[in-house]
Amino acid sequence: MSDPGRPPAVSFWEAFRFWLKLGFISFGGPTGQIAIMHQELVERRRWISEKRFLHALNYCMVLPGPEAQQLATYIGWLMHRTWGGIVAGGLFVLPSVFILIALSWIYVAWGSVPLVAGIFYGIKPAVVAIVLAAAWRIGQRALRHPALWGVAAAAFVAIFAFDVPFPAIVLAAALLGLAGGQLAPRLFTGGGGHGPAHEAYGPAMIDDDTPTPAHALFRWWEFWACLGAGLALWALVLGALALAGGWGGTLAQMGWFFTKAALLTFGGAYAVLPYVFQGAVEHYGWLTAPQMIDGLALGETTPGPLIMVVAFVGFLGAGVAGALVATYFTFLPSFVFIFAGAPFVETTHGNLKFSAPLTGITAAVVGVIVNLALFFAWHVLWPRGWDGGFDWASAVIGAAAFVALFRFKAGIMPVIGACALAGLAVTFVARLA
Repeated sequence: MSDPGRPPAVSFWEAFRFWLKLGFISFGGPTGQIAIMHQELVERRRWISEKRFLHALNYCMVLPGPEAQQLATYIGWLMHRTWGGIVAGGLFVLPSVFILIALSWIYVAWGSVPLVAGIFYGIKPAVVAIVLAAAWRIGQRALRHPALWGVAAAAFVAIFAFDVPFPAIVLAAALLGLAGGQLAPRLFTGGGGHGPAHEAYGPAMIDDDTPTPAHALFRWWEFWACLGAGLALWALVLGALALAGGWGGTLAQMGWFFTKAALLTFGGAYAVLPYVFQGAVEHYGWLTAPQMIDGLALGETTPGPLIMVVAFVGFLGAGVAGALVATYFTFLPSFVFIFAGAPFVETTHGNLKFSAPLTGITAAVVGVIVNLALFFAWHVLWPRGWDGGFDWASAVIGAAAFVALFRFKAGIMPVIGACALAGLAVTFVARLA
């Protein structure tokens, strides 16, 4: 490959336009979103080198929260300081927030209309297939030894049979991984993830040998200032919600609940969905289990992180205010993690020693996701309970969706679209019968 020369410096507003565009095209979950950023930033625009890109990605993958959004925040911060990170991470989320609020309103207002109901009838079994495929995909990457299969099985039994809270499972798996990293380092350490393979694309604006920018150097006082600012932003908003509606009010409880959810999203959105389900459906009653499945379907069909399903949950619990509160408290920790921790990562360029606990957590996550898929399947295949009969049409649609995803590697969007059309056809035939 001929040397195309180092790209010129990128202005803040040029980067702003790219991050805005990314917010509207970031479909495909974290793997697809990271692939889009790699293609645009490493291969085509050469704003950052492959090595620096993967270095940032490795850090984001050991953090709780949506790694693709955190990666965008990291790169935006590296290029244009704090405001660059705020813009990059914010625009990664904002389009999907407003799209989901609009779709949630349509769902609440028109969800019982036959046309809309038919679409969701087909999408629901597709969601079950998507969650099962996610469990298989994560399991292939994470369960590299029979002992890790044992961790996954134990997590499944804990949440399925004993209703153990998800945070307790995460903590136990992390401690097990930490101990395993000492006793069996080959088993509990190592890679994983979905970073692209190394390849040379020519010199980048932020290249392998580019010195760390002055603003990216680690300083203790900046670390504590960033952490303090994040805690202040969290406490001020949560305090205002508590003063306005009482600590037991819906918005204050949402703020507290989604804060905890944000700190537990190791392994991606599918990992935290069981916790969101336990709290939002079973404990608080903000929505029903079938509505949660519908919300996940909407999250799969919109750009941005899948964890944006929290906006749907918040909307059904407290309208637009609930959607905004859920989004704010879900993503605030991600910005704090990047602004406080990325300077240390950039300064050291060392190997992070978080892989052993992460390996344990990821193995447990596989079992938790399988439990979630089974729970969704029960509500889809027996919508009126065991005595109401088995829904064969949903079973066929779900099986076809799983085959398309697993065997033919079809994209999520085409599968959901085809299942929606199948749902419309089934409901149309049922109305004629």
